[in-house]
Amino acid sequence: MNITSQIKQPILTEMELFEKKFFESMSSNVALLNRITYFIVNRKGKQMRPMFVFLTAKMVSDGNVNERTYRGASVIELIHTATLVHDDVVDDSNRRRGFFSLNALWKNKIAVLVGDYLLSKGLLLSIDNGDFDLLRIISVAVREMSEGELLQIEKARRLDITEDIYYEIIRKKTATLIAACCALGAQSVIQDGVQVDNMYRFGELIGMAFQIKDDLFDYTEDAIGKPTGIDIKEQKMTLPLIHVLNTCTAKEKSWLINSIKNHNKDKKMVKEVITFVKSNNGLIYAEKRMLQFQQKALQLLANYPDSTYKESLILMVNYVIERKI
Repeated sequence: MNITSQIKQPILTEMELFEKKFFESMSSNVALLNRITYFIVNRKGKQMRPMFVFLTAKMVSDGNVNERTYRGASVIELIHTATLVHDDVVDDSNRRRGFFSLNALWKNKIAVLVGDYLLSKGLLLSIDNGDFDLLRIISVAVREMSEGELLQIEKARRLDITEDIYYEIIRKKTATLIAACCALGAQSVIQDGVQVDNMYRFGELIGMAFQIKDDLFDYTEDAIGKPTGIDIKEQKMTLPLIHVLNTCTAKEKSWLINSIKNHNKDKKMVKEVITFVKSNNGLIYAEKRMLQFQQKALQLLANYPDSTYKESLILMVNYVIERKI
């Protein structure tokens, strides 16, 4: 059994029912929309977000979930899918999880409208059922994600990111959504602010570790045996690079900045930058920080009684930093 199936094991029934409810929550009277939403549902990824919702809900409540939990998981998927559809338009991306993206198949105008439709369906699902507490958690996450993306764009132009700003960017861009899933799972089943905050923090810590792991992929050998260097080509400031920029000599720093700004399409130069970052402990440092976030997340789980849900969440935390893709 692979690790994702193992993590899913205690919530298999919930995940199957969730898929049905999620598909229903997208339905429309417009045939074109139904065709597109069918396409979206059939190209789902690992479904980590709903898994976080159900596992945290069940862990904090001795195995209980309710209709609010299902609605919360659906809303987060609807709104997150809307942001992904819009992202593909913004990035002019033709692929998403190995399939053609919506904008590649139906062009930008339709993709943007479908994104808007999914967003409104998510909002209405919460409003119609009076789940304003859950909607607040999700809305804050969407605001933070947008701010994180814009902060990254602003800073990438100048390549002057400090480590603190980097953490702020990844907290908003990546961690806030996983945090929202965990807080929402807890909030759907219990009225205990402290536990909801705990679960929010837990998700945030996993999200930070998750993003640093992504940064490391840029420097580690991929399936074809070469580091990808995609982040360098896109002038994205990742933790290994930030650490090396902050610890190397002034001369090395200006060479690095010049290489990234002016030679980021030159494969040989990108390779040299990767080698330099590796030999100056950029990867070792980033790995150390990633493990610190992971350990803090595990500490937050330690206070909960043992259960299959807690075991799955521990597996999830470990999977985040051990995954190969």
